[in-house]
Amino acid sequence: MNSPLRKPYVILLPVLIAFLAAFSVQTHAKQKNVLLILVDDLRPELASFGAEYIHSPNIDRLAEQGRPFHQHFVNAPSCGPSRNTLLTGRFGGEGNKALFNRAKELAKDPDAAPPSMPEWFRQNGYTTVSVGKVSHSPGGRGGPDWNDDSIPEIPNGWDRHLMPVGEWQHPRGAMHGLAHGEIRNDASDLDVFQSIEGPDTIYPDGLIVEEGLRQLEELASDEKPFFLAIGVIKPHLPFGAPAKYMQFYEGVDLPPIPHPEKPDWETTWHGSREFKTYNHWGKDPWKDDAFATQVRRHYAACVSYSDKHVGDILAKLKETGEEEDTIVLLWGDHGWHLGEHAVWGKHTLFEESLHSPLIIRYSGIKKPGEKSDAVVSTLDIFPTLVDLTGVEKPDFAQGQSLLPILENPSRKGHDAFGYFKGTMKTIRTQTHRLILQTDGNVELYDQSIADGGAHNIAQENPELVESLRRKLLDRLGDF
Repeated sequence: MNSPLRKPYVILLPVLIAFLAAFSVQTHAKQKNVLLILVDDLRPELASFGAEYIHSPNIDRLAEQGRPFHQHFVNAPSCGPSRNTLLTGRFGGEGNKALFNRAKELAKDPDAAPPSMPEWFRQNGYTTVSVGKVSHSPGGRGGPDWNDDSIPEIPNGWDRHLMPVGEWQHPRGAMHGLAHGEIRNDASDLDVFQSIEGPDTIYPDGLIVEEGLRQLEELASDEKPFFLAIGVIKPHLPFGAPAKYMQFYEGVDLPPIPHPEKPDWETTWHGSREFKTYNHWGKDPWKDDAFATQVRRHYAACVSYSDKHVGDILAKLKETGEEEDTIVLLWGDHGWHLGEHAVWGKHTLFEESLHSPLIIRYSGIKKPGEKSDAVVSTLDIFPTLVDLTGVEKPDFAQGQSLLPILENPSRKGHDAFGYFKGTMKTIRTQTHRLILQTDGNVELYDQSIADGGAHNIAQENPELVESLRRKLLDRLGDF
């Protein structure tokens, strides 16, 4: 005889099984993927960041779908140390060999440094892949031609770190390569800008992105979450891009260069040595306005060339079906002077060298497209990605998660710190930038007003200088 209590349990049993099955699927669901898109020497020269003359529809669309950070600052005005901070979540050496120096220390003592960001994600179940210029050397290797497998830039970081070189022979050749395999040996023989008819693949970035798309497709077919970084080289010098990207700027009036005069006070100003090493046909952008405009147009063409690659990557992500499950982050490794302060290049502690775009997009972001004017730092990227993916939090990362700003773009940020050549240091607040020089000279700029970066107001504001100096030294100390 059946118990009168048995029937309800029989009815509820399938419901309970279904609930437990759903719970099991949810708890074992694939974690969010991470797609980093890194652009070399990209200042905030984008339509979505206020430069309306720039043709950057793909990056602009990403900004409309995510959170553009208009006051993002890197920690150093050079590729190596800036990428060191991105990839480790920590302040590091000031030179381009910062990551290689870290690798040497790890070779002597495996506990000499905490895991890098890709290594951390790898340890937490991700497949990690880099393509192109992600660390300082494209492909992430050392040696004379940057292709020595025995000298990894980020030990234990990547399952695969790839750099297609094609007719440029090796990563060193591709880094400064111009069209059809032209390599920089003597920079004075290489044109400072170039525009040649042909497809995207006549310059190295075309090959980098083609490989990036292949990797994206392969990673998307795997059950494991992926951490994929694709780094394009342009608009790094020399400014070379297919001619079709120059068409956007023919006959376009560019805005005047703000504060083009050389400062008459002690600064980190330099004479644009890197720019001058290239062939510029005896023309001088400091004296020839028409030539200066040509240089700026070619830089803009390189930005549009990179924007096309961003569009290709995002289209492939959507095609794979992984768009909803992938966090996309676009980052410029530092800024670049286009004549401001009479500098053509980076390597200063002025705003133009340290200010770069940052955009983060993911499914379900609140208030998509609303910009943040909060001051934030590259140091914050590692803890932010950990928060967004649910990966274990690294107690060694020195930045702050941007999740509160991603959820509410009106939230405040925090001071951003930077350094150059070891002992020169800077702090950027919401309104001001203070620079402490090696010899004790001090610079203070009011960045909240138009052209405030053209006037050193340190002498008129001793109390503010002292307050910011204390903050700066408390944070960076003797670094």
